[in-house]
Amino acid sequence: MIVNRFKNKISFVSKVNWIKTLYFNFRKFPFDVAVKLPVVFYGKVKFQSIKGEIILNAPIKRAMIGFGEPYEMNSVSIGLAEIMIEGKVIFNGKVQFGKDNFLYVKEGAVLEMGDKSSIGSRGKIICTESITFGNYARIGSESQVIDTNFHEMINTETNAVYKVTAPIVIGNYNFISNRVTLLSKTKTPNYCTIASNTLCSKDYTVLGENVLIGGIPAQLLNKNIKRNWDVENL
Repeated sequence: MIVNRFKNKISFVSKVNWIKTLYFNFRKFPFDVAVKLPVVFYGKVKFQSIKGEIILNAPIKRAMIGFGEPYEMNSVSIGLAEIMIEGKVIFNGKVQFGKDNFLYVKEGAVLEMGDKSSIGSRGKIICTESITFGNYARIGSESQVIDTNFHEMINTETNAVYKVTAPIVIGNYNFISNRVTLLSKTKTPNYCTIASNTLCSKDYTVLGENVLIGGIPAQLLNKNIKRNWDVENL
């Protein structure tokens, strides 16, 4: 037991990017919080900007937020992780970002991450208005959550201007597979499962809980199904 604990500590120390971890914590938090190192960076990461607000809405623990955290099956990072936080990010508990993620939170925007929420390797979060992850909202690798169309669109007959951004709300206990795209206006119910390579762009809460959706665009595939969260050790 003691040997295993020692090995775990050595493994943790060797994987952490200590320069970025220390810089981020002592730049963003009061000293009594920063010394606990609640936010830990693993591997190479570029700070495009971190002038936004970080709120830890949970008991402070070491490494409660992990960027580039090695929690998946793959062990190699290609060093593409990049962070731009100029808005507000709220962490409501333990949160995991996989390797080589891109995180962008625009000034005035709010990203809220629930307890035990995550996004896998090579994931992308672009928040220009509002994105909310529920508790245990877990997203697979190479997925993207984007609340903007980036460019203004108009109706060529009426000249009506379409809104560029709209909030995204991901329910509690969502099991979202790899290469899934969640666009603006997406709302998912609690206990929702989303199949690989799915495109979501509307409100799916009308389908109720314990549903499987999938496809391009997403549609109901099955009812009365969920991930067996009772046996998970996240």
